[in-house]
Amino acid sequence: MSPDSSAPPPVSRARRAGWFFLCIPLVLGAAGWWSWSGAAGAAEPAPSNSPLVEEGAGGAGAQAPPKTAGPVSPGAALVRGPTPGAQDLSAVSPEQRERLALRELWGERLERAKQTLESYVAATRYPPQSRSIREHPDQVEMAEPERTRPLSREHPDVQLRLKQDRVFVVGDELVRFFVSCEDGQRTPRPCEVVSASAHEAEHMGGVVPPVPVAFTDDGAVGDTLAGDGIYSGVFQPAKQGFPLYSGTIRVNVRVRSGKAEGMAFLDILYTHAVPATFTGRVREVLSDGSLLLFLGINVRKAGRYVVAGRMDDESGAPFAHVSFNEELREGLQEVKLTVFGKLVLDEVPTFPLKLRDVEGFLLKETGDPDRELMTALRGYVHTTNAYSTDSFSPSEWQGEERQRYIDEYTRDVVEAQRNFNATFEGGKPP
Repeated sequence: MSPDSSAPPPVSRARRAGWFFLCIPLVLGAAGWWSWSGAAGAAEPAPSNSPLVEEGAGGAGAQAPPKTAGPVSPGAALVRGPTPGAQDLSAVSPEQRERLALRELWGERLERAKQTLESYVAATRYPPQSRSIREHPDQVEMAEPERTRPLSREHPDVQLRLKQDRVFVVGDELVRFFVSCEDGQRTPRPCEVVSASAHEAEHMGGVVPPVPVAFTDDGAVGDTLAGDGIYSGVFQPAKQGFPLYSGTIRVNVRVRSGKAEGMAFLDILYTHAVPATFTGRVREVLSDGSLLLFLGINVRKAGRYVVAGRMDDESGAPFAHVSFNEELREGLQEVKLTVFGKLVLDEVPTFPLKLRDVEGFLLKETGDPDRELMTALRGYVHTTNAYSTDSFSPSEWQGEERQRYIDEYTRDVVEAQRNFNATFEGGKPP
């Protein structure tokens, strides 16, 4: 600075005070850092003998101990008590053990009783005479049995395929049999029916003498294709020795395939005189939220009749199995087949529905066979009108027998619940 330069202006008192306040935090911070670093270097964490601390360090899922200024007392862990749900079995009295055993027993019985009730209610929501066809997979089509069996014990590699177009034969009806040979991979093998005869089944008594049945592979008399290896036989009981017979008829066949030879049989149930006939007339009525089909029937012999048919939807897909099982008097009568409303709403078939393949028989109280067959109505018998879903009721079927069982199963549930509750203090689960 030169001698002739002017002197700097004096600093005001207020400005000096401002610098003082700015320096205070810096001084305090430096002092705090010095004291903390010194204490950290001198301090060492003291090991603790507290069970709570050891438990917290010993397991990954254990809770860390609380931070405290002083040591943790050994009794601190006991303050937490036992783990919820854990019991010291040694402290359970014999009476408590018995109560727990009864609780488990009645708990299982209660669950079983509830399941029985629920399953019965679900299984009986439709009447027995109107069921989903899924419950009757063997009734989707009329019986046309087909089976395979070894030609003989000596030649198990040769399989016989036996088929017939019906089991129930009435009056002048014919039945067609088909016999062929194949190996285990269903590859055709040479086949020949050496002989065949029809006779009463062994359990029927054997009054009617056996009669021969012709099997051919020449494309004639019921044979579909000549030389295809499938031998066909046509049997008409009324014209071939069984005009007044009713019961089981067995057709024995002797078959040869190469050097192998064996026996097999095919059975039919035959009725020579029908007890009733279908008139072919069907009328339909929508009543109480269900569709009723009334089939005309001319009853020649009074008694209990069983009639069954199949319901298809508009596309021909099987939908329901409908049946009738009641007493009928002689004369013109009607058989009621019910398409239950709730079944329609649950299955949602497309209308119109089609009734097909109706069978029936008179159920006999004694004797063998236990039935007299009616001539079946094969193919489609009736096509219903189209109905909206509003025409059908969602209500479950109600019947005296169903209600009786529901009441009985409900009592089982109530009893099991009461005994289960009695195993708790105060007679009620917590």
